[in-house]
Amino acid sequence: MKQEAIDQIRGCLLGGAAGDALGYPIEFMSEKAIFSRYGKKGITRYELDPKLGKALISDDTQMTLFTANGLLAGETRSKMRGIVGPPRNYVAKAYQDWLLTQEMTFESYQKAEYLSSQRTTWLLDIPELFARRAPGNTCLAALRNLRRRKQEIQDYILSPQNDSKGCGGVMRVAPAGLFQTYSIEKLDYEGAQMAAITHGHSLGYMTGAVLTHIINRIVFSAPGDEGSHERRSLKEIILEARDVTRELFKGDVYLKKLTDAIDKAIELSENQEEDLRNIHELGEGWVAEETLAISLYCSLRYQNDFSAGIIAAVNHKGDSDSTGAVTGNILGAWLGYEQIEDKWKKDLELSEIILEIAGDISQGCRINEYSCPGEDPDWERKYIFCRWKADQT
Repeated sequence: MKQEAIDQIRGCLLGGAAGDALGYPIEFMSEKAIFSRYGKKGITRYELDPKLGKALISDDTQMTLFTANGLLAGETRSKMRGIVGPPRNYVAKAYQDWLLTQEMTFESYQKAEYLSSQRTTWLLDIPELFARRAPGNTCLAALRNLRRRKQEIQDYILSPQNDSKGCGGVMRVAPAGLFQTYSIEKLDYEGAQMAAITHGHSLGYMTGAVLTHIINRIVFSAPGDEGSHERRSLKEIILEARDVTRELFKGDVYLKKLTDAIDKAIELSENQEEDLRNIHELGEGWVAEETLAISLYCSLRYQNDFSAGIIAAVNHKGDSDSTGAVTGNILGAWLGYEQIEDKWKKDLELSEIILEIAGDISQGCRINEYSCPGEDPDWERKYIFCRWKADQT
């Protein structure tokens, strides 16, 4: 993989976590309270947790990490066995691991040895992930319902769990765009399926397809038309994502609402109005199409300035951590890790784990069914035996 792509993968995951951590302290605050507390520019730097001395990530980044781990587990099974189910199956199992982190302490999980055989991710070895950071009730309820089912769902779009279009699906699917396993259309559809695991309204999952497409095209299809060495513009990539999603979900009654939101985000990003006024035109971000629209607006408006982009994305009365996270995913991929200011890398909770996952995505699974035992012990431990460290196996 080219070094530029590796830098963009790191930027996507770290950037998403940075936007999430910046917005998390003000997620449920009014604009009056935000600007009264932080000044006329709003929150512009991390607010550190007094106990941990870190900027805390929310459930957005937690679930993003479990998405990535599930995808890597699926990729490994594919290489080892040749025949494998769709990525959504492994991601759904990874979300069951995340659900455990919301229901028990790390210590109580360790004592529940019977659970160890059911795990899909090595992230269950990270004590800091056993923390409730305002998890969405829709996600919790949908995952608990899936746990009670006797049969595994194969198609979450055709078998919806609910009619929710909350942003809990789109805010976690960016890692789907960081893989090259499938054609872009199939990859987009998998991004939608991953969002649909918990959010059954078409606006709740079609947005997952759009974000997956944007991230993938940024990282892996930067050149312009065939034969051109010029980088495609972010606007061109977003318009392509809109058009491909329109074809994928042709006939959906809510499709026009989604494409209108995308078009409006593009239009507003090109005017001279203040950010807050434009963001009010797009919504508050509690529902998926609004989170996506606000994130697209901020990414387009500040495509050469990561800091300005995530600051604009969080300083409003809506779902600040989710709009910050998705904006950070896009801008982090667009600009790359090295272009993210050091202040967002310092004091960020679990930054080492985030970069470790990014490194694994960049490397990809190098073992297969013909590999010699122990050929890549670190990979085998994490993605076959689902353990983080050797002394935890």
